[in-house]
Amino acid sequence: MELKPYQQSVIDDLATYLSTLEQTPHLGKAYKAFWAEKGVTGMDEYKNTVPGVPHVCAKVPTAGGKTYIAVNALKTILDSFTAHSPERPQLVVWLVPSLTILEQTIKNLSDPEHPYRSRLNQLFKGRVAIYEKRDLLMGAGFSADTVREQLSVVVMSFDSLRARNKDDRKIYQDNGYLASFLTGAEEQEADWLLPDYDASALINVIRRLKPLVVVDESHNAETTLSVEMLVNLNPHFILDLTATPKKNSNIISYVDAMALKRYHMVKLPVIVANQTSRSEVIESALILRRQLEEIAISEEKKGGRYIRPIVLFQAQPRIGDDNTTYEKIKEKLVELKIPAEQIKIKTADLNELKGIDLMSRYCPVRYIITVNALKEGWDCPFAYVLASLADKSSAVDVEQILGRVLRMPHVQQHGHDLLNLSYVFTASSRFMDTIQSVVRALNRAGFSDNDYRTFDTAAPAEETKPFNGQAMFDLAGTLIGPTVTENELDMSAVSHEWSAAATAAALDASAPITESVAFVEAVKAQAVVQNKEFEEKAEAAADSVVPVELEDKMNKHKLKEIFRDDALALKLPQFFIRVQTGGWFDDDNALQLFERDELLKDFKLSQADGNISFEDVAAEMYRVDLEQLGDHNYAPKPFKIDAAGRARFNSIILTGSRESQVRNVTARLAHLIGNLYPITDPEVNKYVERIVETMSPEQIRDCLERDVAYVRKIKQKITMLANVHATKQFNDLLDIDKIVVQPQFGFPSIITPSSNAPALPKSLYGTEAAMGGFEGRVINDIANLDSIQWWHRNLSRGKGFRINGFLNHYPDFILKTKSGKIVVLETKGDDRDNTDSELKLRLGKLWESKSGGSFKYMMVFDNNPVDGAERLSDALKKLGQL
Repeated sequence: MELKPYQQSVIDDLATYLSTLEQTPHLGKAYKAFWAEKGVTGMDEYKNTVPGVPHVCAKVPTAGGKTYIAVNALKTILDSFTAHSPERPQLVVWLVPSLTILEQTIKNLSDPEHPYRSRLNQLFKGRVAIYEKRDLLMGAGFSADTVREQLSVVVMSFDSLRARNKDDRKIYQDNGYLASFLTGAEEQEADWLLPDYDASALINVIRRLKPLVVVDESHNAETTLSVEMLVNLNPHFILDLTATPKKNSNIISYVDAMALKRYHMVKLPVIVANQTSRSEVIESALILRRQLEEIAISEEKKGGRYIRPIVLFQAQPRIGDDNTTYEKIKEKLVELKIPAEQIKIKTADLNELKGIDLMSRYCPVRYIITVNALKEGWDCPFAYVLASLADKSSAVDVEQILGRVLRMPHVQQHGHDLLNLSYVFTASSRFMDTIQSVVRALNRAGFSDNDYRTFDTAAPAEETKPFNGQAMFDLAGTLIGPTVTENELDMSAVSHEWSAAATAAALDASAPITESVAFVEAVKAQAVVQNKEFEEKAEAAADSVVPVELEDKMNKHKLKEIFRDDALALKLPQFFIRVQTGGWFDDDNALQLFERDELLKDFKLSQADGNISFEDVAAEMYRVDLEQLGDHNYAPKPFKIDAAGRARFNSIILTGSRESQVRNVTARLAHLIGNLYPITDPEVNKYVERIVETMSPEQIRDCLERDVAYVRKIKQKITMLANVHATKQFNDLLDIDKIVVQPQFGFPSIITPSSNAPALPKSLYGTEAAMGGFEGRVINDIANLDSIQWWHRNLSRGKGFRINGFLNHYPDFILKTKSGKIVVLETKGDDRDNTDSELKLRLGKLWESKSGGSFKYMMVFDNNPVDGAERLSDALKKLGQL
């Protein structure tokens, strides 16, 4: 199972945050810098809930695949710590809020056929073990040796850490099964041990291993006691996943509901229909479910996937003599000739769903009656209709179970629009209260009040005004009036011929229909319209990179009105490559935006020059940052070098054979080099191995002590080799017209820089992005030239214009002269390391030569330009004459 793009974006955000934390080893400053780079300068301050421990949150709506995101995040987080502590065990404590979710999580992570476990095996090369708390207490497959050789995931509930009963207190008791974790140096490790408990207690074993902690549904873990439990685990890192982060969450990634709709994860919008009685709710739910099943059968015959739509009936708790309790509903459904095997009850006391695979083609279940037991830990994508029969005066609420009908079957768009939506039927004289309940449910699922549509034939006239900006649809043309309160569940109004009427209406448009069928037909017709509009909105939202929650926190600047039309009409040229589209009608001129990766597909690093001199490697090791005092102890502990641990690890490597030394040092260096895509990991490993094989014993020892410096030299060599190969390939493709230039890049209406430049004349935007001293001097001189119409500080890292050739070059400025020339300009201060200047200049001039006479490229130095570049004084003269 591949990550959806929005899921990958969460992993990318996490990796970027970890990289920022590496460069800025201060939790508060790193968090601020992370968001500032995205143009979010008004983000709330970092909350240092667990002192010294990075604690961040991903906001992902219900059905967005939070667990799969977490599975993929484990590798990203653990790899970021390995460089600092090579021998650290890979222990994960996975916390869940309930026993139901605990059972599901353990089952899915343990099943080799499940996508979660399959992905873990792929990421960790099959060395994965899943534990429950009782496994650890018994030492079952859990020892000091095993945790060093594998990924160990311990799934626990928060309650199991709170020592409320005898079984839970075992985690704090002496435990001889865990004796292998005792090092004999417990007195020296007293700082790591929880006071008043023996070193062999499970809680202290976990503390010594400094786990990565994943908190599922973290909004349930915000109490003081929950935070104390997190502190007691002595975590290295905490990742929260929730649809509804609380105020003390440090959010690093947002997933918008529209992304889930776009990638067919959810059945949105929710269609909320109000009726005049509970009996009408039941009849309409039965009719709609039957018609949805007819549609599903028809779609399957056309090649679609198997779907068996299910209705959830929300009953009332067994209080007093109310006849909407679950037993009464089941009796009434059986009276309506619905087979008893198709009806199941799921409550806190009665679970008829246990052991049933609702997704199986052979499962007969089409109706589930519940009260609130479906609130969490249960869902079935086949659930389409929620029919709420609960009295509004009771504690039962729609919001408790609405999330159960949101998940899309088979995670794909279905051929018929009605199979891509979910439905809520209710009977309430206070429909606004029901709608607010739906909105609360959507909010708790991570969605908004824009994700539903309403249909109301029951509300009195004074209640028909739009709610939160949403249109109210009067299906009958006139309003019928308020709901009649039913003390008894009167099913006599439900036609025993409902099934035949529903089928006839679905198959024959001219067939006579009942009032309930007419209501359902009207709901369906409007639902199709709403789904189309919602899908268009989801597609449009795909172009937005700003989550709604962050819009008021962004550092946003608009195009100046005087330049707006001119700038929006301009398209800067970029390189495109000709591709074969395939098929009978192949278009030989098909083009796609060129990416540098294309040039390195055939690059054989393993066979490239491996001669590197390490004589000038500076005497350095990892940066060891003293823990910053004050500021609430914000220094992140995971990024501190474990000097003693590294010394032990190096000693183990050096006592091995020559072959094992080469193997281990190669693995260490390759890991530190990281991902060099599109150069494959095997190619990198072979290249590094060739280098290590030539090292003397003294060099190997030195390399282990100063591996970061050695890695820097190796990466510099690889970059040089890759650039040489890419440059030749690029020029060859240009020569045979496989690469061409086409107008492509357009200026956005709004920019969101991480910081602002001072006001300078003729800027394209109201405020431009910040710049360095020399850059500021250059653009100030340029802006004062009479020949310049406007200038723009180009943004980098995917936000701005790039010359996309044998390297990705983001020039510093884009200028327009009054004569209509567009000048792309790169500045180079004389104090800079200009090792890439010649490559950038060569690429810029190639771009200029292929773009036509209206586009120019200039590289400007203060006084000492490389060949082909300009001194600032000379550049100003030329620009003044353009």
